[in-house]
Amino acid sequence: MRLELVPLPSADVDRSKAFYADRVGFHVDHDVEPGNGMRVVQLTPPGSACSVVVGVGISAPDAPPVQNLHLVVDDVEAARTLLLANGVEVSGISDMGGGVRYAYFSDPDGNSWALQQISLAPAPTPR
Repeated sequence: MRLELVPLPSADVDRSKAFYADRVGFHVDHDVEPGNGMRVVQLTPPGSACSVVVGVGISAPDAPPVQNLHLVVDDVEAARTLLLANGVEVSGISDMGGGVRYAYFSDPDGNSWALQQISLAPAPTPR
């Protein structure tokens, strides 16, 4: 089993596509209109095997936002700086201890994201 696609509710598909592609840096895999008023826009974060999809006919129009999706990054400060430079409102960095750090942002529809950095301590040397 592999998680490969997460549908996100979106009130404005073009706005969502622009947010994820132009501001967050996701790759647009496809933007298709298969008929019957349906539209499917699939986007993938760089380096990820899992994509998100927004569109018309993807989820119920009144579906609640998806909360606390995680984007795992090597350097939360660099990722936060890049998003801020692209006009994304990002929280300050929270250090949870144990090498775990977070920063948070949301898309225009209230779907929320966590940038997560985990820096593992080196394994102890066996005696």
